[in-house]
Amino acid sequence: MKLHQLRPAKGATHKEKRLGRGEASGKGGTSTKGNKGQQSRTGYQRKLGHEGGQMPIQRRLPKRGFKNPHRVEYTVFNLGQIEQLAEKYGFKEISIEELYTNGLIKKTELVKILGNGEIKTKLTFKVNAASEKAKAAIEAAGGTLEIVK
Repeated sequence: MKLHQLRPAKGATHKEKRLGRGEASGKGGTSTKGNKGQQSRTGYQRKLGHEGGQMPIQRRLPKRGFKNPHRVEYTVFNLGQIEQLAEKYGFKEISIEELYTNGLIKKTELVKILGNGEIKTKLTFKVNAASEKAKAAIEAAGGTLEIVK
């Protein structure tokens, strides 16, 4: 077999339908598009969610819930996690900059400390928020907590 003898397998390729090229195309005057109507026109493009005149599903179903535009979302760290991070990265201070430089948070994220777990290390915290239980545990371990806005 030579390169010029290579052909696709029988039935693997199809001729392109040349629509709208007159009577000689063998497709008739309407070019297989039926008679009249939106879909027979040039430039027709089905709109997203269009159901052929039936009321679309996004309009049939009721609206549900509420999304508060003023919600403040925090990235949460528990005291147990902080203890492990302090050992792993050698933290003396837990601040937003320190967490960002070590790739633990994104630059614009807010940080909140929660009181789940134990903390034995004396650490300085500079975060956006902390729970009452976390404040008490940090101060009991000899650390300090500063709330940064």
